[in-house]
Amino acid sequence: MNEPVVVRGLTKTFYDESRGEVRAVQAIDFECRAGEIFGLLGANGAGKTTTLRMLSTILAPTAGSAALLGYDIVRDPGRVRQCLGFYSASTALYPKLTARETIEFFARINQLPEKKVPGRVDYLIERFGITTYAGARVDRLSTGMKQKVSIARTIAHDPPILIFDEPTVGLDVLNALELQNMIRELRGQGKTILFSTHIMSEAEKLCDRIAIIHNGRILACDTLANLRMSTGMHYLEDIFVHYVKGQA
Repeated sequence: MNEPVVVRGLTKTFYDESRGEVRAVQAIDFECRAGEIFGLLGANGAGKTTTLRMLSTILAPTAGSAALLGYDIVRDPGRVRQCLGFYSASTALYPKLTARETIEFFARINQLPEKKVPGRVDYLIERFGITTYAGARVDRLSTGMKQKVSIARTIAHDPPILIFDEPTVGLDVLNALELQNMIRELRGQGKTILFSTHIMSEAEKLCDRIAIIHNGRILACDTLANLRMSTGMHYLEDIFVHYVKGQA
């Protein structure tokens, strides 16, 4: 397999005192290609975030394997993190750093070569329209501007693989649309993008392929056109319900 992201039998179980063993992710398989937005579509608690946290080395898998650019998430976690950017609507920024300091910090901590840092930071500040606020502390920025800084820090080291985990939660319509446009732009640059959402319209508009995940299992994985053809249904919401009810 030459795909940037390859997942085989990835599994995560937890132990909960009240529920016993919880099988959050159950032996899932998929691959993601360069220049593709690969969607994980599922309800809250379906296993999307757990999957992405394993791929980003935040969580260790119980079983199975995954590799990013050939680097195993268990054996080579440092190399995995170097080639990855992770964005979530719940990702916190350091409130006392300025916008510029935030982007510089994440460029350096993710080991962008030092000689490239100043130019990369200047480019991102201009690209995201942060220039006027570059010297302002993060805790004084608007929600929309914080979002721009957060995306900029995610791609500060120019990673080839990007994870967007429920990125539009809590955003207003205009900021959500701006984020979607940025994700399309990153795809156009050849990035491999994993995008999790429970919002059907986002998956329809953005994703080149969609994996429907429910109770930790991938029930279907294909392009929207092929999912429509195989189910005879047009709307993704109906397709989603078809597969989820089929599992019950």
